[in-house]
Amino acid sequence: MKRLVWLLSLLVCAIAAAAIWLRPAPPVQSPLAGQVERIVIEKAARRMTLWQGDRMLREYRVALGFAPDGDKVRQGDGRTPEGLFHIDRKNNGSAYYLSLGLDYPRPEDRQRAAAAGYDPGGDIFIHGQPNAQPDGAMLRGDWTAGCVALTNTEVAEVFAAVPIGTPVEIRPW
Repeated sequence: MKRLVWLLSLLVCAIAAAAIWLRPAPPVQSPLAGQVERIVIEKAARRMTLWQGDRMLREYRVALGFAPDGDKVRQGDGRTPEGLFHIDRKNNGSAYYLSLGLDYPRPEDRQRAAAAGYDPGGDIFIHGQPNAQPDGAMLRGDWTAGCVALTNTEVAEVFAAVPIGTPVEIRPW
């Protein structure tokens, strides 16, 4: 009986190893052709997509602010803002590997915050990992102060293909 259990265990391990070893490699994506016309970020899905017209070019998994549920209201709330924004600056010397700035806070965000007597926050970016991270490392979970984070390889691709003025829609779902 012990020998049968041992043989079955060995067989299960061999099948698992073969499944891992024989798994197909992920497809190699061709470089982005042309400029990205819009970016859509779906917070609940932790997904960012790049678009040209009605054609989706790329899809990425993203990390968000450390308290991502709901719209950004004030400085330090850890939320990623929701709504329609535009890329208003590009920074290749930030504390995070490459960054594309969003035009948050918008006038309506400033008005809401002023009426309530608090700072709406700012400096919301799409960026890579902290520069202090070793190459290839990626922080897990939602860790930013309200930004949208990608891997360094992904943000380099986005940075090269996204011009200033590109619309960015951040949806709660």
